[in-house]
Amino acid sequence: MEFVTAAFNIVLVIFITSTMLTAGLGTRIADLTSVLRRGSLLLLVLAANLVVVPLLGWGVAAVFGLSTAATIALLLVASSPGAPFGAKLAMIQRGDVLTGSTLQVLLAAVGSVTFPLTANVLFGWAGLGGELSLPVADLVRSVAILQLVPFAIGLSLRHWAEAIAASWEPVAQKVSSLSFAAVLVLGAGSSWEQIVSLLGSRTLLAAAVFTVLSAIAGGVLATGPRIRRTTLAGIAPLRNAGPAFAAVAIAFDSDPEILAALSGILLVGLLVAIPAAARLAAMRPEAAPEGAVA
Repeated sequence: MEFVTAAFNIVLVIFITSTMLTAGLGTRIADLTSVLRRGSLLLLVLAANLVVVPLLGWGVAAVFGLSTAATIALLLVASSPGAPFGAKLAMIQRGDVLTGSTLQVLLAAVGSVTFPLTANVLFGWAGLGGELSLPVADLVRSVAILQLVPFAIGLSLRHWAEAIAASWEPVAQKVSSLSFAAVLVLGAGSSWEQIVSLLGSRTLLAAAVFTVLSAIAGGVLATGPRIRRTTLAGIAPLRNAGPAFAAVAIAFDSDPEILAALSGILLVGLLVAIPAAARLAAMRPEAAPEGAVA
């Protein structure tokens, strides 16, 4: 079990760093500045992902009366915006890929700082006990370094050495995908009994409800044409797994029950979001034009 835990922690670091390196390699500074200039859209997206979705996670956990472990897992997920798969989902649904991917990267960067603060507020509101809180300084330092430094490196390479960035991006993407699968497998390996016990439980149903409500919030709190709104609706419910898994490792010593609930909630989110994106794609003849962000 100690070997599995050590392997999990190593793979987790690889997953977080490779994911954010990939995001940086695929992002142009011009795209970021273009989005930052669109004040109303930016404020609405930040409000949806940093305020409304966390509140939905807290509300769903309370309504379904989830166990302590499942509540912690759902609140961690709800507090962590900017899942890299959100950009992939924009491609699947033939949405506004440029706007979606740029905002996803921005949310992941901002979430590096807001994640532990938001989670601690939600823990308090959920009545999980005054002693239950994330070590904010440790998590901000760890998550920010693991996310922001690789992203900055990738962004710099994309700007100053585009040929190198183009050759590195597919490799980093593959490492990110494989390491994410390894994180899920190792997490499940240390808590398979707890994962089996989730089947048919309220935790998975709560995860599905949370995903749907978050998608609605993401679509409503957006501006522009329908194709952009549906893209942002797909990004909102898909939360960044890296910081959530890091919090379980750092603050909860890789607790098997929390890991099981976390893995289950993340998988349910994908199982709900991917078919919905595929359905949208079937209704659209073409992807959004490259200039859709303008």
